[in-house]
Amino acid sequence: MIDIEWEHPLHQRGVASGLAVANGHVIVHERSTRLVSLDPADGAVRWDVPVGTWPRAMVVVGDRCLVIPQDNPRLSCLDLGTGRPVWSADLPAYSGHLVVSGNVVLVGGWRGYTPLRAFDLATGELRWETERPIHTVRPVPAGVGFLIGEPGDARVRLIDRHDGRVRAAWRLPRPLADNDAGSSIAEVGSGRFLLRCGRRALAEIVLSADTAREFVQAESDLVAAAPELAGGLLWLSEPSGYTVVDPAVGRLRWRVDVGQRLVGEVVPTADGFLVADTSGVLFHLTSDGRIAKRTSVARRIWALRSAAPDRLFAVAKGSLIAITVRDSACSE
Repeated sequence: MIDIEWEHPLHQRGVASGLAVANGHVIVHERSTRLVSLDPADGAVRWDVPVGTWPRAMVVVGDRCLVIPQDNPRLSCLDLGTGRPVWSADLPAYSGHLVVSGNVVLVGGWRGYTPLRAFDLATGELRWETERPIHTVRPVPAGVGFLIGEPGDARVRLIDRHDGRVRAAWRLPRPLADNDAGSSIAEVGSGRFLLRCGRRALAEIVLSADTAREFVQAESDLVAAAPELAGGLLWLSEPSGYTVVDPAVGRLRWRVDVGQRLVGEVVPTADGFLVADTSGVLFHLTSDGRIAKRTSVARRIWALRSAAPDRLFAVAKGSLIAITVRDSACSE
């Protein structure tokens, strides 16, 4: 059974980049310019601060919340507990990507508009920046730094988080997929990464090895998004479902087609999985990928995040809803 525990009005259309659930906090963008922290248990407002229009990017790490608004090229670092500003830094317009590795915050490289710039997480001090604009999918923390790669290029590089120097590089069997909204790279184990390449393939790189290899070839075209690791399985996004793969050996397990565009985030439950489509429906999947039940929870879902297998938060049409999964999925 699905229960709506509480609902919080946003007074605006929802955006996927405006929701983060981490470290006992639910952070959501609302009322055009505000960022609020809610208590996950009852939706009570803990803090409410102005940050600007909907976020280009937002990240929660440790006791910090980092955000770049749409209308103001500025990176703000807020105290997660109080919402008070810790530091801020001016950015070039359209900086876009925002990623943290260790004590370094990396910003920029979205669509090739800006250089990459690295800031100290504690102080906001600029550590380094590239000499020219960089075009990369959203960087991914890896080892001593970040993995970056230009869409359409068959190379991926590891840059050092402390100075931006290239530490290693790999040539992919196919060009890196262009994911304008995020990364095409996902970590699936310690030092092991899978990358969306071409229309149907995943490539694998290991930080300790010099070469990349093709990991799996899907049976149909995939969405450019990075694969999700959920419930010990690898979920590859299709236009209206998923191809599911064994991440250890690259063997195709099954395909799920719900007939609608999905919003991302596969949530493992006690006996299966939950996924959501943009029309506001939650799909209960069995442990072998069959659709066991459909539950309509809203008129629209823009983003879905999980705090636990039985606790979800969804940005719906004009509101944030807290959802509890109270028992196992049943057959239709």
